[in-house]
Amino acid sequence: LRRRISVLGYRPCRQFVPVSVSNGSIMGLGKLICALLFVFLTYKSVHGAYDKTRDALLKGTFPDDFIWSTATAAYQIEGGWDAGRKGPSVWDTLSHQGKVANGDTGDVACDSYHKYPEDVQLMKQMGLKYYRFSISWPRLFPTGEQQDGVNQDGVDYYNNVINELKSNDIEPMVTLFHWDLPQVLQDRYGGFINNHTTNRTVIHDLFGDYARFCYQNFGDRVKYWITFNEPWITAWLGYGIGNFAPQHNDPAEGQYIAAHNIILSHAKAYHIYDDEFRATQNGKVGITLNCDWGTPKDPDDPKSVEAAERYVQFFLGWFANPIYKNGDYPEVMKATMERKRVEEGRATSRLPVFTAEQMAYVNHTGDFFGLNHYTTVEVTDASPIITDNPNYDTDKDVGVGHAPDWPRAASGWLYVVPWGIRNLLGFIRNEYGDPDVYITENGRSDHDEDPPIMMDMDRICYYMMYTNEVMKARNVDNVKVKAYTAWSLMDNFEWLEGYTERFGLHYVDFNDPNRTRYPKASSVFFKQLVRNNGYPANSEFTKYVENMWYFCHNTTEAEVYPTTTGTAGQLSSLSSLFIAISAVVYRFIA
Repeated sequence: LRRRISVLGYRPCRQFVPVSVSNGSIMGLGKLICALLFVFLTYKSVHGAYDKTRDALLKGTFPDDFIWSTATAAYQIEGGWDAGRKGPSVWDTLSHQGKVANGDTGDVACDSYHKYPEDVQLMKQMGLKYYRFSISWPRLFPTGEQQDGVNQDGVDYYNNVINELKSNDIEPMVTLFHWDLPQVLQDRYGGFINNHTTNRTVIHDLFGDYARFCYQNFGDRVKYWITFNEPWITAWLGYGIGNFAPQHNDPAEGQYIAAHNIILSHAKAYHIYDDEFRATQNGKVGITLNCDWGTPKDPDDPKSVEAAERYVQFFLGWFANPIYKNGDYPEVMKATMERKRVEEGRATSRLPVFTAEQMAYVNHTGDFFGLNHYTTVEVTDASPIITDNPNYDTDKDVGVGHAPDWPRAASGWLYVVPWGIRNLLGFIRNEYGDPDVYITENGRSDHDEDPPIMMDMDRICYYMMYTNEVMKARNVDNVKVKAYTAWSLMDNFEWLEGYTERFGLHYVDFNDPNRTRYPKASSVFFKQLVRNNGYPANSEFTKYVENMWYFCHNTTEAEVYPTTTGTAGQLSSLSSLFIAISAVVYRFIA
């Protein structure tokens, strides 16, 4: 940013560096003005072609009991990878093999193992009342098995985190599994491939033991439990193509076997809570599923429409259909995989089969529907795909792409398509019996740059547009959305990308041994969004959102507000943007 401002020739701004100061401002007034001047002169947002009907700002608020939260995950923020008696996870193994960008690891990460009180204060300053985080299985059970011993240091750590949250009036929302499987379980049993020679339920039982221990030790204070985060990732990337931990490469069958065992393990954890803890603890248990919305590239082509439906069923329905609908995989998935079996000359389908007993055990094992959503894809029909190397991607018989006017974030897979989340929420309502939906992740990445991106306008636009689409789903479409969670509270270890991509509302200096946190402009915006519980009509906050709306959608004020036309309207737009950014970052920081 300093270099870019220098190019503009505004010499007083050349020393601009975002800092956190004691009075709570993101930066000093002079530096703030320089930053705003830069944005005013150079900012051009591109967020897809504007549709006046679909994309219009909806004014209003969420229900009074709506949950606003931010999220993190153990391996991505904790560090302390071998503190106390913690055992290694599969992500420790992968990162120590040098397979992450720049040779990065999660050994220290954000050092939240030591800095969790500071993290809680970041949440408190934003006015948040909920926080989603995960527990590291090998931090509690070093080998993954309780019979081999419990790490009391790990138990103490999570008790301290939970107590710190509660003492600051923040409710913990706890994920039991966010990808950091104990390495010993992978070595002993193949992890979720579950290849024990005599006990075919061993991984379900071990996950159940771990869940029970967490309920016993933390359930008096934790009322929201998520069994698995994004099992699609673990199954396909971890056990299918194997580029994610635990690096099991079997793209024909590995993902289906792992997913089958994850679903049964989830059901085990749910029933343990239901049978042993619900009556006394009165909490809720669900699972978080991720899904990119699939929209037909040609909505007038029946085959494209069918392909888009098939894409979503293979993605979301793979897990949601058994858990929330009928205990079994989607019909289109079973039929497709049966056709593939015949084409491949196999005796049995690569998709496992639930027994009648298992179907009854799995069905309706979610008190809420956890959803992670970031992006949308365009889908075309590609059936039939016949190959000598079948895998999950070819099994779907679809082609995927992106519209040319969809902007891309730092993550190569993340295109900004706000209306996709509304469509996905409507699909969930219609397909799975209108469940309570908790959005447990949604966010946008930036590149790691020097100087850092502190005036993260693209992220502000992303949250503005996506949360407004969520409000349309809630207030217009009557989807029972109960929660919205921003990913993430702070920059962290972004899996194979290491520290090269940043999703945080707060900047973390990974070159500083203290891992100092600094608020980004988006944290200020999100604070005001939470404070206003949406976009109430006639509020000062909503007025500033209106001023930014056309910039975020890459259109003109005249397009959004037809009474403003011509050059005067464009100048008014520029002036409004400058005023809006100034207000969001400076006036609203209190």
